[in-house]
Amino acid sequence: MDDQPPAERADGSDAFLGVGLSLGGRRWMPRQAGGPGEDRLVAALAQRLGHPEVICRLLAARGVVLDDCAKFLNPTLRDHLPDPSTLADMDKAASRLADAVVAGRRIAVFGDYDVDGGTSAALLSRFLAHLGQAPLVHIPDRRKEGYGPNAPALAALREAGAEIVVTVDCGTTAHEPLAAASSYGLEVIVIDHHAAEPALPVAYAVVNPNRLDDISGLGYLAAVGVTFLLVVAINRVLRARGYYGQVPEPSLMQWLDLVALGTVCDVVPLTGVNRALVSQGLKVLAQRGNPGIAALADSAAITEKLDAYHLGFALGPRVNAGGRVGQADLGTRLLSTDDPLEAARLATALEGFNVERREIEALVLAEAVAQVETFQEGRPPIVIVHGRDWHAGVIGVVASRLKDRYNRPALVIAWEGDEEKGLVGKGSGRSIAGFDLGAAIIAARQSGLLLAGGGHRMAAGFSLDPAKLADFQAFMATRLGEGGAIQLQPELNIDGLLSLTGANGALVATLAGLGPFGSGNSEPRFVLPRLKVLRADVVGQNHVRCILGSGLGSTERLKAIAFRALETPLGQALLRSDGALLHVAGHLRADSWQGRDGVQLFIEDAAFV
Repeated sequence: MDDQPPAERADGSDAFLGVGLSLGGRRWMPRQAGGPGEDRLVAALAQRLGHPEVICRLLAARGVVLDDCAKFLNPTLRDHLPDPSTLADMDKAASRLADAVVAGRRIAVFGDYDVDGGTSAALLSRFLAHLGQAPLVHIPDRRKEGYGPNAPALAALREAGAEIVVTVDCGTTAHEPLAAASSYGLEVIVIDHHAAEPALPVAYAVVNPNRLDDISGLGYLAAVGVTFLLVVAINRVLRARGYYGQVPEPSLMQWLDLVALGTVCDVVPLTGVNRALVSQGLKVLAQRGNPGIAALADSAAITEKLDAYHLGFALGPRVNAGGRVGQADLGTRLLSTDDPLEAARLATALEGFNVERREIEALVLAEAVAQVETFQEGRPPIVIVHGRDWHAGVIGVVASRLKDRYNRPALVIAWEGDEEKGLVGKGSGRSIAGFDLGAAIIAARQSGLLLAGGGHRMAAGFSLDPAKLADFQAFMATRLGEGGAIQLQPELNIDGLLSLTGANGALVATLAGLGPFGSGNSEPRFVLPRLKVLRADVVGQNHVRCILGSGLGSTERLKAIAFRALETPLGQALLRSDGALLHVAGHLRADSWQGRDGVQLFIEDAAFV
């Protein structure tokens, strides 16, 4: 990694290489480093750990202190797994479910339709099945039932013989449905991680690290992480009672592949126990022990070793596709089956739904962008778009795309129903750092502006009456303003400069020691300065592939690709640079396609020199 001081911008702030406005509309900034003592910290890390300077400098820039580096580079559950009992209501829930297992009471699992909910439901179902249970599983249809528990589905579970219902990745704000469940004679245990209100629903136990009275400090867990701690707690109770004299005690580690998949796809911070869960889960994934995940990887044509990138951008969207545009329970069924033939059939179905999802998403996104672009005098601080005939299954993905495009919290609303019966808006939102979207949505619901709503800091769902749209828009804009100044011009954090010579396989292998990468542990991002695009073409779904070189008589070349960039200024610049010099920013990855042993740059941004 080459060092070069950032250039001074005209307004007095530092921009990396002086790039105040890139082709992606972003200001490049050096990643926040360790301050005046960073060089000393880097030297101390290199001396103690024996790692190359590039690793030590990246650790320092991410705020990893000297005493924590060994655990950061080798995250284990022994070092990071908390005592499940630190979570409010956990012991109560675990004891009740252990009682039910011993007594043979019928347990049902009610999950959300996204990857976090699907992996949570599959994890708990697999554990209960090992104990001799045959749990009922219900995943609600997004369009017919909406998010979370609903009274008719709970009644149907009771009719089917369920005595206890465990909700996973949902339930914290389901006051009316859970009150109805109680009237049916159902006991409900809520396992969730979404933002909570002071009043909790009627339930035997509510295990949620984001309860206002929970002091565990585990609010960054995905629901599948909370579910794994529940399984650990139940297992501990059963072991203490001598239950495993009757059946073999399961190895809980075998299900960490599910925990890794759900954690990465829910985009929770990969810090603390999350980092350990994903790191160990990737090792389990390498064994391809879950037939569903193996079939999904095959359908996605993944031949290399699975990493967090594959989970988030290849496997996750396919699991989600069933809940978005197909059958909501397909993902959970895929992840729960031990039959390779059934897994292959379900994976094929999800692959087809994923293709359909991409097509629908592209249409809705184009209409949403056109709506945003109608603001001629500057865009509002929060993007809220809405439309008839928009498929509710893709609005969350579209909100994420809008958030990335405009660097603003984005809410997308799909109107459902008709004029005679009345319209209802189903909405989904994604946020940026500094704005707690889940809390804002809950506040809007409590103010009578929404029919339902909830979520967490970075994502939320809601429903509303069209008559309340204008008031809701005003409320959210005010709420955003009350949160203090939020940086609305996008910034791209840069870890350092890299030459073509330095962009090699040895560096990629070294950087892998910092993984798994994701939210809270960003993949290292480098700038390769003053390069020419020697060749460029379009491949796949609007991706721009190119060959980069220095143009100074050197024969060094670097393969690169910019995903979904064709219709953006970045993509057009790569295709039509006409020999102009570019600073190019992105991530280095191993290129093992068709047995190759090379390096490829995943381009995120660029700027003309």
